[in-house]
Amino acid sequence: MRSLRTTRAAVAVAVAAVVLGAAAPAVADDTGGFTIKDPRITESSGLAASRAHPGVYWTHNDQDEPRVFAVDSRTGETVATVTLRGVGRPRDMEAISVGPDGDVYVGDIGDNLNGSWDHVWIYRFPEPRTLRDVTVHATQYTVRYADGPRNAEAMMVHPKTGRVYIASKNEEGGGLYEGPARLVTGGTNVFRRIGEVPWVTDGAFSPDGGELVLRSYFSARAYAWRDGRLGAGRHVSAPLQGQAESVAFTPDGASLMFGTEGERSEVVRRDAGRGDGEGPDAASPSRSGDADPSAGGAGADGDQGFAVPAGAVLAAVLAFLLLRSRRRRG
Repeated sequence: MRSLRTTRAAVAVAVAAVVLGAAAPAVADDTGGFTIKDPRITESSGLAASRAHPGVYWTHNDQDEPRVFAVDSRTGETVATVTLRGVGRPRDMEAISVGPDGDVYVGDIGDNLNGSWDHVWIYRFPEPRTLRDVTVHATQYTVRYADGPRNAEAMMVHPKTGRVYIASKNEEGGGLYEGPARLVTGGTNVFRRIGEVPWVTDGAFSPDGGELVLRSYFSARAYAWRDGRLGAGRHVSAPLQGQAESVAFTPDGASLMFGTEGERSEVVRRDAGRGDGEGPDAASPSRSGDADPSAGGAGADGDQGFAVPAGAVLAAVLAFLLLRSRRRRG
């Protein structure tokens, strides 16, 4: 979910791309995506591939009951609704990820007032073996940031170590935060800043744990993941969507699934571009804060962080504003 200030900044980024002609055309494979058909899912804010059920993706609304949905990517239909017991009422669920143990993690980490809550929560439950509507007991973890409260929409669980990371969202660039080696329920889990990142609305680790993809409103970047830290980055082709909210790797790591909010929202599939000969560029995550917050800066290859024609950027901005206007009137 976006604040008004964030929306204005997003529009400014897109308009700048149009005026300056920074966008470059890109060829992308959009086949293999799907439409979320469940009328209850109107604010799909996170996306994660199931480990137990091929072709199924977990998602959730941002401000909702404590529940998540399993959606079959072959049909777009919801095949299970999981209600979480043992947690409080969520404030702003923004992210979802599946850990190496098969547990599903939900990040109730949004804070549109950018520092109004001194703590946020992560919910965790075992992925059901059978897909059906069910109520499960979930573990609730209290999270604080070592350098004070902040807004965040991206939470990623590393697929090998099980460690949880959160990327904060800020117009001038956010931070990547590392949780403790193991989350605890008997106290507060302090997340510490370990790197600088662009303006982020979601993120996902590759299945082998060797890369971290972060998306924003109009672009996405992949960073090498080395010894628990960000490495060099490269451009990733991302679709333009009305409210760019989520990203997830397919289980084989070959593709990325990009999601958005809204009724009957589209999930678009793009080639992850791993091992395609491009290689990492020279963009340094530690310097991303002084670049375009949506693009994350230009690399040595001249990549400006946009991979779409300028006209398409403007069209996406208009669609984005129209969607928000309709939601406010509703």
